[in-house]
Amino acid sequence: MLKIALALGALAFAAPATAQVPDFPTSFKTQEIATNGATIHVRVGGQGPAVVLLHGYGETGDMWAPMAADLARNYTVVVPDLRGLGLSSKPASGFDKKTQAGDVTGVLDALKIERADLVTHDIGNMVGFAFAAQHPRRVGRLALIDAPVPGVGPWEEILKNPLLWHFRFGGPDMERLVAGRERIYLDRFWNEFSATPARFSEASREYYAKLYALPGAMHSGFAQFAAFDQDAIDNRAYLAAGGKLAMPVLAIGGEKSFGTAMAAVMRAAAADVTEGVIPDSGHWIMEENPTATVAMVRAFLDKGR
Repeated sequence: MLKIALALGALAFAAPATAQVPDFPTSFKTQEIATNGATIHVRVGGQGPAVVLLHGYGETGDMWAPMAADLARNYTVVVPDLRGLGLSSKPASGFDKKTQAGDVTGVLDALKIERADLVTHDIGNMVGFAFAAQHPRRVGRLALIDAPVPGVGPWEEILKNPLLWHFRFGGPDMERLVAGRERIYLDRFWNEFSATPARFSEASREYYAKLYALPGAMHSGFAQFAAFDQDAIDNRAYLAAGGKLAMPVLAIGGEKSFGTAMAAVMRAAAADVTEGVIPDSGHWIMEENPTATVAMVRAFLDKGR
C-alpha cells in the first residue's frame, strides 16, 4: 500500500547561524523550558491562536522555518526541539511518545497556552498523536505529515517494509559504528526518502549533521525508534479507551512517499480526516516542496479560525 516509508549543554553547538537555510524570522525568540525531566529548546513568534510545530528524525525544529514565518502573521507559533534532539537536553530515557507528549504539555503550560493546533512530521506525528489522544480538549486541529503512527491502522504491515531497517537499528555497538560518521548515516535517509535529493541542501545537511553529532544525540535518535513497541501498546490503549480522535485531522503524504496512504492510516484513528498530497515531493516536504506544504497546512488551520 505504501510507495515508500519514512525514515522515520546546547551552548556547545557553535555552527554559524547561516549554516541552515532559511533561518527563522528575527522576531522569533528562543527559550529553554525545563519540564518533565528534560529541558526543551523552544522558538516562539507571532501573535494569535497557538500552533505547535513538531519535527521528526533527521531534522530539528529548524525544518519549520518557512512555515513558521508564514503562520506567524496571524498565529502564535511554538516550535520545540524534541527531547534528545537539536538543542534540547539529552536525557537517558523518556523517548516513548507518551512521555514526550508530556514534554509538549509542559511547554504549553509554561507559555500559558491552554489550547493549540498541532502540525507534525515524522516522529513528531507520533508525539502529536499521543498528546491529542491524552488531551483532546487542548487540540483544535491536527495535521500529520508523511509518517505512520505505532499501533494505528496497518502498522504491522508497515513494519515489514525492508526500507524500515532503521527501526531496529540501535544500541551501543551501533552508536559506536556511526560515531564520527553521522553525516554518512543521515545522508542515506535524506537521499533515499527524497523524490529529489538535491532539494535537501548541502547547507542543511551540514547543519543537521553537526546537531546530530552532539553528545547523546545519536543515542537519543536510536531511542526514539526503540520505543515504538511501547508506543504501539500505548496508542492501542488510547483508542480502546477513548475511541477515535474527534478533532479535524489533515493527513498529508508526499506524492513520492506515503501519498494517499497517510489518510488511510489516520482514518483508523480519527473520525474527521481530510486527505492531502504534496506534489513532486518525497518524505522531506519542507525541503522538497515548502510552498505547497505551507499553503495546504495554512488552508486547513484557517478553517478553524
